[in-house]
Amino acid sequence: MVIHFDISKLEQELSELEKLTVEPNFWDDTKNANEVLDKIKNIKNKCLKYRELEADLSSIKEIIDLLKIEDDESLAREMIKDIKKSEAELQKFEILTLLSGKYDKNNAILTIHPGAGGTEAQDWAEMLYRMYTRWANKSNYKVEELDYLEGDEAGLKSVTFEVSGENAYGYLKGEMGVHRLVRISPFDSGGRRHTSFASLEVLPEITDDIDLYINPDDIKMDVFRASGAGGQHINKTSSAVRLTHIPTGIIVSCQTQRSQLQNREFAMKMLKSKLLDLKEKEHKETIDELKGVQREIAWGSQIRSYVFCPYTLVKDHRTNYEVGNVQGVMDGDLDGFIQSYLTMAK
Repeated sequence: MVIHFDISKLEQELSELEKLTVEPNFWDDTKNANEVLDKIKNIKNKCLKYRELEADLSSIKEIIDLLKIEDDESLAREMIKDIKKSEAELQKFEILTLLSGKYDKNNAILTIHPGAGGTEAQDWAEMLYRMYTRWANKSNYKVEELDYLEGDEAGLKSVTFEVSGENAYGYLKGEMGVHRLVRISPFDSGGRRHTSFASLEVLPEITDDIDLYINPDDIKMDVFRASGAGGQHINKTSSAVRLTHIPTGIIVSCQTQRSQLQNREFAMKMLKSKLLDLKEKEHKETIDELKGVQREIAWGSQIRSYVFCPYTLVKDHRTNYEVGNVQGVMDGDLDGFIQSYLTMAK
């Protein structure tokens, strides 16, 4: 039997790490110190949850022993309630013990794109967005929409959102891939069955990329007269701004605002966005590794199918885990799928 979780070993490791924090030179290497503190937090969380579960199970055992001596209906009901609660907590703990990847503790950035099929696929993308938002809310994670493009008639053309909280990426990384829907289309007047696809990309938030400093000496600013529509005022003044970032050669310009100051502010925002994108490309090898193989958003490449008709079933094609309660899944009940994937990938 393979032991996945050794509490004694983990508590010993925690003790050794805590000893490091009181050494005089602990903060000489700030990066390493923060990594140690993050590890302490992660291990403490696992140990605490383990001990809480241990106490709950011990309490249930005591109730069982009492029921063997005396038949008490109310006590039996209380025991059944406690068992169901402990089962749910145990499932969450089992998932937690499977998280050991480099980026598992990070926030997650998710992007959903509909496949071919117009309104039908765009509506399916919107349904997936709702499903993951529901799961995040139930799991006490924060969801922040970063970008949203509405569909032509319904649904969405694309959405990017961040799920923030400890281990968000670890839980959601297995959701990346193509998701397939089979249902009677509400957009088909003939009431025919349709198959739709949407892709989900899941990436960890790379926090180092957010730290962006631009040296003012590295920026060359040129002003010029704006062209195009804008009236007499815009043609008489040199209000347009062009910024050049000398080290990289990146050039941005803005002429939509009426004053030079406003145009410079907008141009700086554009320059920062381009430089942030460049910094992300410095991590391109890591990003590619995390994305995995990008597949076509179509038949045969799906990781999971959601069937509403002629029967109800949600099935993960990688793990063969399946449930019949489609509505429950669409309302965010994803823990079973997450656990089965993490167990398989371990």
